[in-house]
Amino acid sequence: MNIKPYKQPALSFLVVYATIFIFTNWVPATTKVSETPPEKVIFFDDFSGKQLDRKKWNVEVTGMHFNNELQAYVDSATTIFIAHGEAAEGAANGALVLQPHISEGYKTKDGQRFDFISGRINTMDKFEFTYGSAEAKIKMTAGAGLWPAWWMLGGGAWPTTGEIDIMEYVGERDWASAAVHGPGYSGETPFVNRKYFNNNNDITKWHNYRVDWTPDCLLFKYDGVLMFRVDKAMVEHYGKWCFNTKQHLILNYALGGAYPVKLNGVKSPYYGLPASTVELIKNNKSKMLIDWIKVTKNAEQD
Repeated sequence: MNIKPYKQPALSFLVVYATIFIFTNWVPATTKVSETPPEKVIFFDDFSGKQLDRKKWNVEVTGMHFNNELQAYVDSATTIFIAHGEAAEGAANGALVLQPHISEGYKTKDGQRFDFISGRINTMDKFEFTYGSAEAKIKMTAGAGLWPAWWMLGGGAWPTTGEIDIMEYVGERDWASAAVHGPGYSGETPFVNRKYFNNNNDITKWHNYRVDWTPDCLLFKYDGVLMFRVDKAMVEHYGKWCFNTKQHLILNYALGGAYPVKLNGVKSPYYGLPASTVELIKNNKSKMLIDWIKVTKNAEQD
């Protein structure tokens, strides 16, 4: 039997071409591009006023030797104040300054004595939140034994309340650290990590320190780059995940104590604080500046 080869009509080519053109250029009207949920600011302070906003912040007054630290926290315009102009060191709208001072023999209300005074503020009962992102733009003075920190804490008993250390600095100018504390992993916590800076961009420069907090994970970011991750599964190898309740914000400037002495080994003239750093404090050159603080949530966290 003689079978002739099939010949495609010329019209079919036009139909195929038109079909390809239509389907490669058509996007359904219902197609949605995936987007990151927009952030909603739930707390913000750029320290643009003349003094600390007491509607947002509490000033702590303590006289206890926490962690063998050397300072008494006081409510004073010399240790907690707002700087503008050149004193704000590049913060356009002003900067909060925490600055320790020598005050030999300072006596607290309960009779304890200290040779240093400093500042510590928090938002307890004024602003507390669960889940979201907390970020601050900060610069600091370099000096062995200085211990400024930006962190969060729950309202219950420590460590079951949970502690989130967004940024701690203990005198080494090329790094800052983040850590997490809770029941079974407090004090010498295994959940701690350092971020090392290069020589031209160390802790004496402005940096953004942030934590992203979800029901089962904490992401620590410095200058927008992830530097440490702690999740629920990791923590539960040591103890209870306790980061599901409200926490408040804290900024403080400690001096010496257990953490610094562990690194620098200094015992004299003060525990964790060498003579060179005492001289910095004496000359009013030791401080922590905060340009702004912001806490945000996205729609998925409401």
